[in-house]
Amino acid sequence: MPGVAQWREDLTRLDPAAWPEFLDTHSGLPGPRGNIELAMALAELAADDLVEALIASGDEYRVFCGVVALGPRATEPDVAARLRILAADARWRVREAVAIGLQRLGDNDFDGLASVVSKWAKDADPLVQRAAAAAICEPRLLRTPEAAGVAIETCRRATADLAARPASTRREPGVRTLRQGLGYCWSVAVAADPEPGLIAFEALDDRDPDVAWIINHNLRKARLARLVPPAKTNTGDGQRNE
Repeated sequence: MPGVAQWREDLTRLDPAAWPEFLDTHSGLPGPRGNIELAMALAELAADDLVEALIASGDEYRVFCGVVALGPRATEPDVAARLRILAADARWRVREAVAIGLQRLGDNDFDGLASVVSKWAKDADPLVQRAAAAAICEPRLLRTPEAAGVAIETCRRATADLAARPASTRREPGVRTLRQGLGYCWSVAVAADPEPGLIAFEALDDRDPDVAWIINHNLRKARLARLVPPAKTNTGDGQRNE
């Protein structure tokens, strides 16, 4: 599939009025993977009125592209409020677009991203917490100890809140989605700054079954497994060796 640069070039050859139809043609849907590269290219070029039209369309891929484009404006209070609602959208691709859009914010304004995810990590909605973790736990954004610290704290807070949820709520879709996200986000955060990251990760309470699941799924990731002594790896029984 062409990269972002090629899609950007293709879009610039067209009148912007033709872009929505171009998105429809090259969305990659229906299919297992939507065209993220095209969405990223469009996000660099689209004017605000087109972004709003795409989001208002209701079409899943057009909305995806519009939300990716909207993400870098998340430091604006009204935009942050809209993105928070979209982070809990019933469509998983729209939720993913929120995380990708916030990462685009972080590319140029990490402090702005950190401010948003620090608030969202404390949100009562597990899908909003998941969006915070997914947005910040991106290796290209975690190039300093301070940045890694934001990711580690976001994972720590979201995991603690999950563990504090009543057992009766643990199988709710939003909670399961948060658990799934934390099942890889920790490995990214820890690998970005292993010393404090491992301290936070080792402090997780594996007596909670969902926290144990998060621990073990992260330990399966190569980026984390190579940092953890063999005695700490998964034994296959749902618990760590201690």
